[in-house]
Amino acid sequence: MPPRSRVRDGAAAVGPDSDSAAVGREQTRQRIIEAAADLLAREGRDAVTTRAVAVAAGLQPPAIYRLFGDKDGLLEAVAEHGFATFLAAKRIDPDPQDLIDDLRAGWDLAVEFGLANPALYTLMYSEPTRATSPAFKAGMEILMGRIRRLAAGGRLRVDEELAATLIHATARGAVLTWLSLPEDRRNPALLTILRESMVAAVTNQEPAVQDAGPAGAARALRATLPEQTTLSGAERHLLREWLDRLASEG
Repeated sequence: MPPRSRVRDGAAAVGPDSDSAAVGREQTRQRIIEAAADLLAREGRDAVTTRAVAVAAGLQPPAIYRLFGDKDGLLEAVAEHGFATFLAAKRIDPDPQDLIDDLRAGWDLAVEFGLANPALYTLMYSEPTRATSPAFKAGMEILMGRIRRLAAGGRLRVDEELAATLIHATARGAVLTWLSLPEDRRNPALLTILRESMVAAVTNQEPAVQDAGPAGAARALRATLPEQTTLSGAERHLLREWLDRLASEG
């Protein structure tokens, strides 16, 4: 009988051990992130030192350096954990009864998360590069779904990209402004006024497709273009250019 391949036998032997090591590494990583997030929530960002996190996680500091590189890498991972936690809390209604109330509900949820997790929220939005976070992008795609439904229903007053920026900016600004105020100056009317100003800026109270102008109808049709299969890619691209021009005249 020919000798068995050492490479193949070695690979077979190492496979399960390698998988087990990867699982253990990920569990340790999550333990450290959760310990850091807990410290952040209880004592603030300055309390999140590598030594304090290591003690809270029941590990030695070198484990943090091996997994995250340095404290900045750890904070980056905690911020991503925050985006993932917020994403898990988002409620998605694919067919809401009232499109504008659905927009309000999404905005309120974002603000409530920030107010309930002030230190984490501040960390999440302290660096512009966090917009590249996979969980952040997934959350923005949920927002874009709401915006596309508004556009398809003729309820969107502005361009989809501008609407997303306005909605996100007002929610983020509302949270950070609220947190910056002394407690005795925090008036709930601030949040309501900001939300309703956002709603008025990005939506029409009545479907724009009922109006004489073409802009609302163009936005509504443009929102459904990704679902169209009758037109070729080149035809959809050309039609979108025309619709962009019509929509910008509104």
